[in-house]
Amino acid sequence: MAGKTGNQKIIEQFLADGMDFMFGNPGTVEQGFLDALAEYPDMKYILTLQETIAVMAGDGYARATQKPTLVQLHSSPGIGNAVGAVYQAKRGHAPLVVIGSDAGVQYMNMDAQMANDLVAMMAPVTKYATMATSSKSLLRTIRRAVKIATTAPMGPVYICLPMDVLDEINDEPVFPSCIPSTRVAPSKELIAQSAEMLLAAEKPMIFIGDGVAYSGAIEELTKVAEILGAEVYGVEFGDLVMDNTHPLYQGTTGHMFGSYSKPITSKGDVNLVVGTYMVPEVFPDLGEIYAPDAKVIHYDLNAYEIAKNHRVDLGVVCDPKLSLAELHQAIESLITPEQRAAANQRIEQIGNAKKLKLAGEKELDDKHKGSHPLHMAQFTSVLAEKLNQDETIIFDEALTNSPALSRYIPPRLAGQYFFTRGGSLGVGFPGAIGAKLAHPEKTVIGFSGDGGSMYTIQALWSAVRHQTGAKFVVCNNGSYKLLQLNIDQYWQEREIPKHDHPLPFDLSYPAIRFDLLAKSMGVDAVRVEKEEDILPAIERMLADDKPFLIDLVLEGDHRSDWVKVNCSH
Repeated sequence: MAGKTGNQKIIEQFLADGMDFMFGNPGTVEQGFLDALAEYPDMKYILTLQETIAVMAGDGYARATQKPTLVQLHSSPGIGNAVGAVYQAKRGHAPLVVIGSDAGVQYMNMDAQMANDLVAMMAPVTKYATMATSSKSLLRTIRRAVKIATTAPMGPVYICLPMDVLDEINDEPVFPSCIPSTRVAPSKELIAQSAEMLLAAEKPMIFIGDGVAYSGAIEELTKVAEILGAEVYGVEFGDLVMDNTHPLYQGTTGHMFGSYSKPITSKGDVNLVVGTYMVPEVFPDLGEIYAPDAKVIHYDLNAYEIAKNHRVDLGVVCDPKLSLAELHQAIESLITPEQRAAANQRIEQIGNAKKLKLAGEKELDDKHKGSHPLHMAQFTSVLAEKLNQDETIIFDEALTNSPALSRYIPPRLAGQYFFTRGGSLGVGFPGAIGAKLAHPEKTVIGFSGDGGSMYTIQALWSAVRHQTGAKFVVCNNGSYKLLQLNIDQYWQEREIPKHDHPLPFDLSYPAIRFDLLAKSMGVDAVRVEKEEDILPAIERMLADDKPFLIDLVLEGDHRSDWVKVNCSH
């Protein structure tokens, strides 16, 4: 047969677009192009044992590189497995190019085994979903999808690739996809208006998200915050949006309850929102979230997010990096000595309050020294001393233990620290594998809870198979701790007396031995239950560049005897 088939040409197209890793789990209808992989050694296939892991490892790689990342899924059942993870990638704007095959266009009306409307399955959780229906437009369809995935706001796309279309001879040319620049700045009039509004503030507030990180605007954002003396809060983000040790950075507005965020969002008189939307909680406040007379300015490349839920006085579709740089220059040219003095005074007050808060938290941590069961700070304080933090990447799905982690290993540099996002569990370990593949020279540590890690524990096998030396820490508190905290809030809001947490929140029986699970997949591991075990475990973990897991047994609210009796149906 003369010429190349679509199976070969799609691999060439992906390589032309800089995608040389394919994260996947194989199936029968993909056998043609997976067979063709042997002809293209530059394309490295990262085999995972379940589709969720393929997506989440690809998500970690995409977040660490901010480049289009290829994920291969099987037909209907495989896509069904992956939908939750793709949803998480969509919420986090990860530029995943997800491909999945089908038995063929010729079979689509047969309603045969694994038949389904694959595009319809993926449409709600992707930025764009489509099917290639002809060998004459196969590569054109892929290039369109790659462009959409990588154009701000970035997000996952899905392309269904029927087997018969891939098997045909393909005459299309291969050339790189065009990624249009979205580096646009507001008009000078809008910049000046923004500057004047912000300088009139007595209590300026800034709310930021991944748009700041993706445009590389951390430095510009910091300068604007400093010249204004404004508190800065992260909203709906998974990547570093500001040096967490900066005096003005105050943490996150939260992701669960409007009752937590509203006291934050309502205290400013002028609010600058950049690269996010207000607000992303599961249970948001349905009323006004700002002070009655407060002004709101919103800069974002995603027009959909501006004024999506709450009022905005000045909304501008623009690139955060360029816009914040021009905004800083405008403020610098307009600010009076009195305004600068007031801003400096605010910085001092905000910074002193932050120092006192951190000191109080560490003082509480000190009270747990020598305690058993262990508290997270006993572990992270030791880990921080042993790490070269500038050469370390943290993938943080520690959830309820995240505060103790970031307290001692604070996110400081872009690309150094990634957070879970989107609400699905399990990204901590596969995400760390993806980040390690992107940065093999760095120490990469993935943190997850006992509940979250069991969603994707098979990822450990992939780390060994592909000699990817990511490290893994299970924060093992024997429960879905986050659910316990959330129902505490639920009871409080409804004035329900506190009582035993629901039985399904308890994971203590039977006890999961993560160290043994890891060893069964070829990962060296150790179980840590006492304070004296912490340092030796960390030293073993950091001794080489091989996968390693620490099963960190922490204090928790669980009763295994009670579970054993009540679940013995």
